[in-house]
Amino acid sequence: MASLKEMRSRIGSVKATQKITKAMQMVAAAKLKRAQDQAVAARPYATKMAAVIANLSAGVSGDDAPKLLAGTGSDQRHLIVVASADKGLAGGFSSNIIRAARKRIDSLIASGKDVRVIAVGRKSRDQLTRLYGKAVVKTFELSEHKTIGLPSAQPIAELIAEEFEEGRADVVTLFYSQFKSVISQVPTAKQLIPTVVDGGAEPIDLKGAVYEYEPSEEEILETLLPRAITTQILAALYENQAGFFGAQMSAMDSATRNAGDLISALTLQYNRSRQAQITKELIEIISGAEAL
Repeated sequence: MASLKEMRSRIGSVKATQKITKAMQMVAAAKLKRAQDQAVAARPYATKMAAVIANLSAGVSGDDAPKLLAGTGSDQRHLIVVASADKGLAGGFSSNIIRAARKRIDSLIASGKDVRVIAVGRKSRDQLTRLYGKAVVKTFELSEHKTIGLPSAQPIAELIAEEFEEGRADVVTLFYSQFKSVISQVPTAKQLIPTVVDGGAEPIDLKGAVYEYEPSEEEILETLLPRAITTQILAALYENQAGFFGAQMSAMDSATRNAGDLISALTLQYNRSRQAQITKELIEIISGAEAL
């Protein structure tokens, strides 16, 4: 059985840990609001972009369709982009994204497909590099940027475009976590190439007018589709950031409460041990007095 000194030391250690988890919870809560606002603000832009692409795509078909829209006609070579967090202490946030990506990667490999991986975030880099080795094309660390923004998404989009243009990828899929609420982040797979035209996108009301595009729809799409990929990656990074802070806040809140429960249990155990020791000392004193 642990001595009273050891028990006091352990109680002090748990209290110090509780202070740290409480501070981390408060920091995550403060950062969550800004990250959530960024994620929510990015959604209407992405939705409107999808509507524009859907309207332009309706007038394009066959050989005139841009390659990013039509694809290569093959699905043999897959590029999987996995966006996780750089840091931990957020429960299963990054693990859930990586697990969903691994399931897709393993399924593609089992089907005889060629798979290449881009890892965004240290957590995905560490796990995917260990599991798939040379299949990992490149890794990106988000901590290199002070804040998440276009400079964070642009290099990833450029690498994806290069892989596709060089014929090393037929299909590109992005894995990230969609932010629902503080306690709900949903691992999501989104196909970037070939561009998936959102059939549910609200069509733009032309009010009966017939538009002639200058330049043509094909040329507009050639310019717009790469920007759409960058926009989708940036939106995913914003969703990830909000999801991470939400998951971290929940995890640290749970850790703080667990530390409180442990402190209560250890304090009760300490008091009982101390009471037993005092009782034993009193018995020894009384027994010694009676012997005299």
